[in-house]
Order: sequence, then structure tokens, then C-alpha cells
Amino acid sequence: MKRAAANDPVAMRQLGTRRYEEGDYDTAFEYWTKAAELGDAISHYKLSLFYYQEGEGVEKDEMKELFHLEEAAIVLQ
Repeated sequence: MKRAAANDPVAMRQLGTRRYEEGDYDTAFEYWTKAAELGDAISHYKLSLFYYQEGEGVEKDEMKELFHLEEAAIVLQ
């Protein structure tokens, strides 16, 4: 939790994953969004899945899905 409070994107991603597994999709989305803003490629990918799969906290949005997939690809190059 200290690392997430210090804006560590990996820690935020891990907390998001934990919240997702617990069924707390809104909090998972928040953590992954913060981590993605800090450049975490895996969080971008996870957000793309959120926008691809309707019904887990956000509406299906192909443009946002593609944006996050592209960002993940750019970071991983």
C-alpha cells in the first residue's frame, strides 16, 4: 500500500488486480487508470479489456479499447 501511495504504477496495477478478483470492478478500474497514466503497459491492456467487455463498470467503447491497446504496444516497444 505504501508503494501505491507513492505512485508506483506496478503496485497500483497489483492492487487493481486484487480488487478485480474480489469483484470490485470500480476500484480496479481506478487503480488501473492511475497506473496506465503513469505508463504501465499491462494496465493499459487491462483497461482495453474493460472497454471490450461490456458490463464490468464501463460501457463498451471500441475507440477507448483501441487507444489502450495502442498505448500498451507503444510502451512495450
